Amino acid sequence: MPHDRSPEPDPAISPAPETTNQETSAGTSPQPGISLAARLEAILYLKGRPLSLVDLAGIAGVGRDEAELALITLMADYAHRDTALEIRQEGNTFSLQLRESLTDLVQNLLPVDLSTASLRTLATIALKKRILQSELVELRGSGAYDHIKELLAQNFIERRRQSEGRSYWLSLSEKFHRTFAVRPEQQANAPRRAA
Repeated sequence: MPHDRSPEPDPAISPAPETTNQETSAGTSPQPGISLAARLEAILYLKGRPLSLVDLAGIAGVGRDEAELALITLMADYAHRDTALEIRQEGNTFSLQLRESLTDLVQNLLPVDLSTASLRTLATIALKKRILQSELVELRGSGAYDHIKELLAQNFIERRRQSEGRSYWLSLSEKFHRTFAVRPEQQANAPRRAA
């Protein structure tokens, strides 16, 4: 005989586990149609620095075991692909890097004598046009301090103390625009003066 009310929950069946703080702290949710391995690949690419498995799991918003399985899948995929990139493990950290066998090619193609990490930091500054040093370090990690020194030494960026605050403003130098054939926006948009 059918009941008019819904059945009582079975106490033997435990409720679905709640999301942990680690999983929600990143604020990311799975994207439909994008695998976790692809999301980890994007995180490694965008961060541009070695990350621990715990960091990867936290940013992706998943548990450590789930991230580890997806990372193993990703590493195996790269190992079987004919690609210039690889997932490199150094100690307890992982990074997306060019294969070591391509070092000579990279040195021949780069127009300047900068490390790949410094070039990524320079690209971040170029995308932002002007960025606080503290914000750049937050984006690129503590290694950015060395990159900034290298970029300042080669005159690719300029640094000015913040008027209110303790950090520095970083911006692109004239040498950057000449070397990479990029015109500053303000020069490109500024009205020309009569000579």
